[in-house]
Amino acid sequence: MKTYLNGERQKFTFEIDLIGTAFQCSVWHALTEIRYGELQSYGKIAERIGNPRAVRAVGAANERNPLPIVVPCHRVIGKSKDLTGYRGGLKVKSGYWISNE
Repeated sequence: MKTYLNGERQKFTFEIDLIGTAFQCSVWHALTEIRYGELQSYGKIAERIGNPRAVRAVGAANERNPLPIVVPCHRVIGKSKDLTGYRGGLKVKSGYWISNE
């Protein structure tokens, strides 16, 4: 984990077994496909899972993400490209991006 937070590791390679609803798991899987240093909107994640109107539900699934660094919900932003929602708080989310620019 330390190597990831220091920017030395860009991807986790171990297998994870996430337990949630089928919808939550589809969202979490889509999150793992966001590359290091990239951002995606909630709407893009909803489109990626084949349910473009489920933007708010994507946000709710992000909130219930059991592995928030490994399944990178911190890489999801609002449609307007603003930081929105984060279980750890927007201050933490914004601090992550500021410290890793």
